[in-house]
Parts: sequence; C-alpha cells; structure tokens
Amino acid sequence: MIDLHSFLLALGMGNVGFAILMAGYMRGATPSAGLRLWMWARLGIGVSQLAGWARPLLGLPLLGSLEGIGWILAVALEMAAYCVFFGFTRWGRIVSPVTGLSCAIVIAAGAAGATHAQLSALVASVVALFAAAMAWVLLRRRHASLLQRIIGVNDALFALAVAAWASSTLQGDGALDRNVAQQAAYLTGYLLMIVNGFGFLLLCKQKDDSRMAHLATTDCLTGLPNRHAFLERAEGARQAAQRQRQPLALMMIDIDHFKQINDRWGHASGDDALVVFARTARQVMREHETIGRLGGEEFAMMLPATGLEAAVQAANRLRLAVRAATVITSGPSYTMTVSIGVVVLDPNEDLGDALARADHALYAAKREGRDRVEIGDPLRRRA
Repeated sequence: MIDLHSFLLALGMGNVGFAILMAGYMRGATPSAGLRLWMWARLGIGVSQLAGWARPLLGLPLLGSLEGIGWILAVALEMAAYCVFFGFTRWGRIVSPVTGLSCAIVIAAGAAGATHAQLSALVASVVALFAAAMAWVLLRRRHASLLQRIIGVNDALFALAVAAWASSTLQGDGALDRNVAQQAAYLTGYLLMIVNGFGFLLLCKQKDDSRMAHLATTDCLTGLPNRHAFLERAEGARQAAQRQRQPLALMMIDIDHFKQINDRWGHASGDDALVVFARTARQVMREHETIGRLGGEEFAMMLPATGLEAAVQAANRLRLAVRAATVITSGPSYTMTVSIGVVVLDPNEDLGDALARADHALYAAKREGRDRVEIGDPLRRRA
C-alpha cells in the first residue's frame, strides 16, 4: 500500500520544484507566454497538493476549499498554456467560463455542507475534464511529434484515472475499490508531473530551436532562404539531379535600376520593392522550386526536373509578373523590371560553375537593355 499522505507531500514539492526550475530557465530563454502560464500552473498544483497534505495536520477545514479552488485554477492555467503554445487564439472563450462555473459549483457545494470526500470527487471530475481536453489538444494535430503524442497519452491516462477515482467516490461501494482508484490517480499524477514537466520544457526548446534555425536560414526582409540556405539546398538538388539523371535549371535574377529606386524614393521604398518581388516570385513559382536572396537586389532560383525550354518559359513568366506588379509606398507608387540569366547544369558540373554561367547570362541581359531573359553559354569542356 502507498502512503498517500506522504506521497501527496512529494508531489507538491516536486511540482513547486518544477515551477522554480522553469522560473530559472526563463530568465535566460526566449520570452514565452505559454511557458510562463505553465510555470504558474505547476506552482498552483504544487501549492494545492501541499495544502491537501497540511489540512489534516493543521485541522483547518478551510484548506480543503482552498485546495479545490487552487486545483481548478491551476489546471485551467495549464490548459491555457497548451492553447497559447499551439496558437489557439480563442481559448479564453471556453476555458474562462468553464473555470468560473467550476469554482462556483465547488464553493456552492461546500456551502451546502458537502463532505470533503464529495468536494474532492467534484474537483477531481473538473481536473479530469481539463486533462482530457489537454490530451485532445495534443493528439488532435495530424502532424503531432512523438513528444506531443507521449504527453497527450499521459494526459489521457491521468484523466481516466482521476475520473475513475471521482466516480468511485461519488458512487460509494461499487465494482471499483476507492483506495485502488485513488492510488492509481496519484501514480498517474506522479507520471504526469515528470513527463509533462520535462515534456513541455522540451516542446518549448524545440520551438525555440526551430525559430533560431529559421532565423539563421531565412532573409529577414523577404522571408526567402538566405544565401547560405539557398546554396545548401541547390547543392542537394544538384546531387539529386545527377543521381536521378534529371535536368536542373538555375536562374540568376536582378532587379533593374535598383540603385535608382533607392536614390529616388529612399531605402525604405527599395525594401518595399524587394518584398513585392519576393511575393510575386512565390505566386508564380511551382511548389518544388526554390528561390533565395543572395544579397542586395540579387536573387537565384533553382528548378528541379526542368529543361532549358521550360526554364526560359518560367523565367519569362516571372519577368512579366514582376513587371505587372505595383510597389505601393508612402510616396508615389511605381513598377519595376528584372533581368534574368538561365542555365541548365551539365552532367557533373559544379554548382559554382553553373551559377557563374547564369551570372554571365544575367549581365548579358542587362547589357542588351534589361527586362529580358538570356540563356547562359554552354559549359566549356576542359581539354
């Protein structure tokens, strides 16, 4: 048999410890509203469990009501933490009324003379409801990670165990022994503290790592892959094209007279032009194609499984779309054009050589009057 009273003390100290640990972690981490809510939820659960442990020792019946209200508020905060983390903007419309109604019912039941066991069962029912909702939030996502599924299953097990405990308490003597159900609830609560404690922290860390990786590989102005990320992807596409014996086309793209745009309307207007170009390019390119900003007003695009004729057609489609786009600024609106150099990689050609050929074609397009597409010269064979 488990000494449930001592076990409750261990749970309370563990949850308070987790809250303190999270407070220390957040001092040097990226600000996270979800993690902050989760910290307060763990603290609330821990304090409620410590109140439940102290109630029989101090002989204060009031602690029983405070314990129940604390549990409801804490699990509501934990539910809110998951909703904030996963971007559910309207969670307050459901969580807040349910929390308020649950607290009112517990207070009314206590005022009506309900026993501590009955109040505990009522609070356990609310906790089970919130735990089941958290499991649904985690498991409903089609592309949920393994970590999310582990936490979600853990929440579901806890919800079932607590619901069984509440049911056995309210029904009295029945098929399910109350002590067995209570022990199962406490054990799943301990598992919940460990798995969800570290699990939510790991979820936040994964999100931070993903954000940092995105910042490291994405041009902050246009949202396109930056030079390093584009060249890395292009090299992977080159190797895949060689293995699969498929063509790979490359474009070098430059916004015409970009310096004049900056000089005439200001650098902010030049930034607007870059953003409009990036948006236009996304609209006309196919899903498997990639465009990146190499620097300044220069961009590159790769087109897997695309021959020279199709690549030239795609380049002209992009050129015409850019010419038709309007850059709207605080000053006068204007249009812009681009020059494009196109090549198709030769078998075993290095990426750098192919980009150099596309770059030469780009400058040929500029020499010929801009707003045009030029094809790069064939690769010169070494003797």
